[in-house]
Amino acid sequence: MTTALPDPDSTSDRDDPAEVGGQEAGLAALRERPGFLIRRLHQIHVALFAEECAGENITPVQFSILTALEEMGGCEQTTLALTVGLDRTNIADVLDRLQKRGLVRRRVAPKDRRRKLVALTDVGVATLSRIKAAAAAAHDRTVKALPPEDRQRFLDYLVRLVEANNEVGRAPLRLT
Repeated sequence: MTTALPDPDSTSDRDDPAEVGGQEAGLAALRERPGFLIRRLHQIHVALFAEECAGENITPVQFSILTALEEMGGCEQTTLALTVGLDRTNIADVLDRLQKRGLVRRRVAPKDRRRKLVALTDVGVATLSRIKAAAAAAHDRTVKALPPEDRQRFLDYLVRLVEANNEVGRAPLRLT
């Protein structure tokens, strides 16, 4: 059985947003959906991050990995994945890209050859140092629309939501 597609040249009440409450009707429904808003804010942040870090060819996830490695002084690859909330496959793919750029080094653990140890290289340290201010500007721009006194509250709420729902995620964070 074949279903006929609507004629793109025909008009109907459904084609005219004004007839169904306009664009605001759709937006009102979306504004009530935290998942939609979180996804949209993430898209916006990624765009702001790309603007601020233009020319560095780095993503927010890569920046998180470099930051975690700087704070931890290097670590086992699985520990890093838990720290930044990535699954094993994704962390391996991102680390491959960072390693090809000379930002991280990986080696097999001497006592357990199944484990991989990861650390920043000197190039990684220099890159991270160079982009920290730009990344901070992207983070600031992401929450700039909030009054200054609400920014920390918003971040506190985000932390609370992540912590309360952490185990549901595909790659839970190590919160301790």
